[in-house]
Amino acid sequence: MRFRLQPTPAQEAVLLEHCAHARYVWNLAVEQHLHWRPERVSAPGYAEQSRQLTEARREFAWLAAGSQTVRQQALRDFAQAMANFFAGTLRRPRWRKAGVHEGFRIVGHRGAHWDVRRLTRNVGEVRIPKVGWVRFRWSRPIPESVKSFRVNRDRAGRWHVAFAVIPPPIDGPGTGEVVGVDRGVAVSAALSTGEMSSVPGLRETEAERLGRLQRRLARAAPGSNRRRRIKTAIARLKARQTDRRKDWAEKTSTDLARRFDLIRLEDLKIGNMVRSARGTITAPGVNVRAKAGLNRSIHAAGWGHLARRLEHKAADRVEKIHPAYTSQTCHACGHCAADNRESQAVFRCRACGHTDHADVNAAKNIAVGRTVTCLPRPTNPDRPPVRGALQPLGGAVNREPQPVLSSV
Repeated sequence: MRFRLQPTPAQEAVLLEHCAHARYVWNLAVEQHLHWRPERVSAPGYAEQSRQLTEARREFAWLAAGSQTVRQQALRDFAQAMANFFAGTLRRPRWRKAGVHEGFRIVGHRGAHWDVRRLTRNVGEVRIPKVGWVRFRWSRPIPESVKSFRVNRDRAGRWHVAFAVIPPPIDGPGTGEVVGVDRGVAVSAALSTGEMSSVPGLRETEAERLGRLQRRLARAAPGSNRRRRIKTAIARLKARQTDRRKDWAEKTSTDLARRFDLIRLEDLKIGNMVRSARGTITAPGVNVRAKAGLNRSIHAAGWGHLARRLEHKAADRVEKIHPAYTSQTCHACGHCAADNRESQAVFRCRACGHTDHADVNAAKNIAVGRTVTCLPRPTNPDRPPVRGALQPLGGAVNREPQPVLSSV
């Protein structure tokens, strides 16, 4: 549960100090683990680092003046990040930068270490160690079971407080209705029902202003106040774009979870799809600028965020379908050919003449689970893969006619 924090200038100075302390401890832990080699003794864990932090607080007054909870939780976060790295789920923890990674976490008993209260209909307060009561915009009630919260500051200078609460999943309608969702660049989400929705990005005037600011940033001297002001203005526009994308994903996922019992998505490997085409010095890539533009469009469409929120809100009601040839297969007759898709938006089957929006036709194929799987040949792996399809009644219609061989 995330809320907009509204600190005073004096409180903001203390919050920035907490962020600096948490970042300092995190970077020290990163540096310790960078010195580790396979032939050396294992790097210190959370318990050893906590003892080292206690000794450092005795020696340095500026460390002792800050909040111990903030530093301890930074070490716990680092220990969890290393555990995720060794488990293979996330990458190795990296350095944190000032102005980019501004945040800390508070954990403890509510009432003793921290507390939250409501003042008016739209205003609440949270008590942060060493800071006091800080106001935030109250938009929904906070459960009593909350045991921790996180405070962060984005690049646009906005403060937020996020309470650790896992909301219950949304119940389906119970009608057994199934929907397929095709995610694209021109249309962010096309449903098998014929509905189409796109992420609202920056308006035309905002996009023009962003371009002007980026050109001014290229001419600004590094480290100057002018460059700092331009970066802040760009960050505000980027934050506005991100907020609109997240708001669209939240509303769309909630609507789908309430209306349908089973939601089928393409099993897209987004990390591989947005990989850079730059290549290396010896083998440079081709169409690098075009691929970079496509990668930005994929990120702007919010594919990953929509899928994650659907899995959270519609738990055990989301299925991933292999995306192979879903945009080239006719939903009406099952004919699969690259010529079926005339353009980005037009789908016209060459076999039966069925016409539909290309993304909606793909969503209908996803809804029924129709896909073409590519399986390697078991006898000779070097040969091209075998294509098999979910065939319509009477056999596949996208194959050449075969002669009927009679036995002698």
